[in-house]
Amino acid sequence: MAFTKDSAFDLLRRAHSQQRLAHAYLITGPSGSGKRELATGLSGLVTGASDPLRHPDVHVAEPESKSRRIVIDQMRALERELQMRATGSGRKVGIIFEADRLQIQASNAFLKTLEEPPNNSLLLLTSDQPEALPETILSRCIAVPLSRAGRPGLTPAQTQLLGALRDFFSGKERDIAAVYGLVRKFILLLQQAREQIADDNAAEFKKEETHYKQTTESKWLDDRENFYKALTESRYVQQRFALIETLVQWWADVLRQQQRFTTLDLPGYAAETGRLAAQFTAPQILRRIARIEALRENLDRNVKEDLAIEVAFLNAFGG
Repeated sequence: MAFTKDSAFDLLRRAHSQQRLAHAYLITGPSGSGKRELATGLSGLVTGASDPLRHPDVHVAEPESKSRRIVIDQMRALERELQMRATGSGRKVGIIFEADRLQIQASNAFLKTLEEPPNNSLLLLTSDQPEALPETILSRCIAVPLSRAGRPGLTPAQTQLLGALRDFFSGKERDIAAVYGLVRKFILLLQQAREQIADDNAAEFKKEETHYKQTTESKWLDDRENFYKALTESRYVQQRFALIETLVQWWADVLRQQQRFTTLDLPGYAAETGRLAAQFTAPQILRRIARIEALRENLDRNVKEDLAIEVAFLNAFGG
């Protein structure tokens, strides 16, 4: 059973008032479900802080490195901080945002803290992919599954991409030629997105140009033209991110179905991801998710877009 963020907070607040809070909770749910807000609110409740993430008794670890991983040094620092005496009358709180991003060494280090939690401490983990966490961590936390606060609809581009994935995996052949077909479809969707964004912004700029050309100095129009160019690129990057995130959600749902999780990011494609769950092992699925996430990171570093997409798709969908 999944809770709304508010109903979960009410239950935890009641447990706190009765001094029945456990020492570790894993707050899960899809993007937009309020995981971060719940962890922050519970931290404020037990420390009495109005701004808990700045409170000296609240210690946070989250992905910070270029690889978007939580590294072992962060976990060692968190453990040292939790061993210190609380500055106030409340509990010490350790929060790990995006806990599924723990490196293996960091995960092993944190397991020791879970097994022997510091006195008067509360450990909070958040994750939208709890199935990627080791069973040793899952079994030592009380799960608090959250439901999405209104599932956003798929964009036409996302729907077309999911249709291409459905066709790819329903085909008899998943050879290199088929993968390249998927690559071409993905790149075409990006090209169409860029062209649509550019056309929309050009139309908006044209309206401003017509309205202000006779009354405003040319420098202002030059500035507005540069603004719309930057806006076009920004909106394109957002659209690209959304399509890459759709690929991650596809494989994450495959993993969820394999691990018997019922909450899916793409429930309309449960039949397809369910069939794939029987065809791959968990490590194989996790490697494919990692390849897609690496694509996002590479594009953030301005790697040549088409080449980065081609390499990522060969690794995530080939073989």
